Amino acid sequence: MPSNKQRPPFRAEHLGSLLRPKDLTEKRIKLDDAKALEILQDEELHAIEDRSIREIVKLQLDLGFHAINDGEYRRHQFWGTFFPNLEGFEEISPDWDMFRLYVPDIAAFTEAGHKPGESIVCTGKIKHVGSSYIKDWEFLKALVPADRVKELKITLAAPEWYHLRYKQGKTYPKEVYANDAEYFADVAAAYRAELKVLYDAGCRNVTIDDPNLAYFCSEKMLAGFKEDGEDSDALLDSYIKLYNDCLASRPHDLHVGIHLCRGNFAYSKHFSEGGYDRIATKLFNDIDVDTYFLEYDTARAGGFEPLKELPPHKNAVLGVITSKFPELEDIGALKERVYQAADIIASGAGQSRDDALKRIGASPQCGFASHHLGNSVTHDDMVAKLKLVRELANAIWPGEP
Repeated sequence: MPSNKQRPPFRAEHLGSLLRPKDLTEKRIKLDDAKALEILQDEELHAIEDRSIREIVKLQLDLGFHAINDGEYRRHQFWGTFFPNLEGFEEISPDWDMFRLYVPDIAAFTEAGHKPGESIVCTGKIKHVGSSYIKDWEFLKALVPADRVKELKITLAAPEWYHLRYKQGKTYPKEVYANDAEYFADVAAAYRAELKVLYDAGCRNVTIDDPNLAYFCSEKMLAGFKEDGEDSDALLDSYIKLYNDCLASRPHDLHVGIHLCRGNFAYSKHFSEGGYDRIATKLFNDIDVDTYFLEYDTARAGGFEPLKELPPHKNAVLGVITSKFPELEDIGALKERVYQAADIIASGAGQSRDDALKRIGASPQCGFASHHLGNSVTHDDMVAKLKLVRELANAIWPGEP
């Protein structure tokens, strides 16, 4: 993790989604039944978003953060509009028969009697027909000094987001794609195209939000796959290949991270549990990314031991501060946890603690509003948490961004 102020990741990070102002949330609620792409045409919503983004960018600057983003304020939920913007995908009214009901977020919706959020399915040949994020990026760029643009961050949806949740045979029409390999090839091509558009516009910092990978730590989900006669290990391998295909042409100076958590829905709901042990070797060694943003605020994420698998050339941002509840953690205890993690990373890589600390940062364990309704915290609570992240980073890495 270089100390160069122009190169992410940074010592103090946050995951992207930030609490929306009240008027933005209220406007979103009014548009709750609108299609994802229809929302893009609402002028009143855009005016509220523009004002709110200016304010949240200023807050991040004032608090001393470098990987600044727009708080995901233009999104209904954290995954944004990448998939509905692709040719070949359509939003549908979901039918329960199409879902793997043991996938943690789907199971949580089922138990609560709710429909499983926005449902996008492939209905034809997939093609990237224009970036869904470029306007957001250009607006964000204009809000910071030119020398800070390369620090700005965009968060993207996971490439397998609309695959894991659907049963075999329900993800795409058989007459369009004969198998997953063909389907994944076009998804990967779309990601490569999106990343090129963003890179050409000056983006150098991307994080892919992927609770799906953490779901492979869930014993409940793995049992569901086994009961259905499916090989969950082979599926995880196919997702890793998909990631690498998505990133196959990325320039050397485009920083890419992956954020794993166990779900973060409205009002601080989480979806799964289980440590990283089961996937650590593949996760840290086989996916071609620079940085792992990892949930580590409670026992549901397990211990730090899997971090011994982190290779010497990769970074970990430790989500040791919760974004789900307002109580502030003790900074002394947080420092000790970071040092514990550093010692494990060091032992696995044959390094000293100081060397390992050069590859570590701190953050909340997830965003504050993965769903636009937000977590069970107030704006002041969020600010206090972000200040704590910065204070922790200053205590361990004084003088570094």
